[in-house]
Amino acid sequence: MSAAAQAAERLRRVLPGVWVGMLAATAAMGTRTAFALLSHADASRMAGRLLAQEAHVSLALGVVMLALERAVARRRMRAGVPGASQFSLGMALALGALFCTVAGYFALLPLMEAARAGQGRWSFGQLHAVSAGFFAAKALLVALLAWRVAGERAWPGVSPPPSS
Repeated sequence: MSAAAQAAERLRRVLPGVWVGMLAATAAMGTRTAFALLSHADASRMAGRLLAQEAHVSLALGVVMLALERAVARRRMRAGVPGASQFSLGMALALGALFCTVAGYFALLPLMEAARAGQGRWSFGQLHAVSAGFFAAKALLVALLAWRVAGERAWPGVSPPPSS
């Protein structure tokens, strides 16, 4: 395996753990701390900014993970690994996390802003619950991806980097 492939494999194995850690920190500490320490209006603005940054970072990490998982699927197919496919479970998990990011933040944000202004079919609380559900689903998908790649056995052509 080339040095570039080894570096990509290291990144593939580390990135989901970092990503799920960011999601946990955002949900468990960032937004909760804001509401514990600040006025409701200030906490809402801070949480909104924090979640916006998380959504953009999640988009980037999701695209990177999708590309890394795609490369692994290709190498497995070339190596003749039994059951290998051009579409892998890792790709499905990364795509699911990307979908949750787009639907849960980018699609719902305009609806939530309209609901705050008294417009639209749904209340802000209803939309917030749906958005929180997408966030939780994304965290679960990323945790599954992290667990999967961390415990993955070495396959021909896709071996983990050698230990130092």
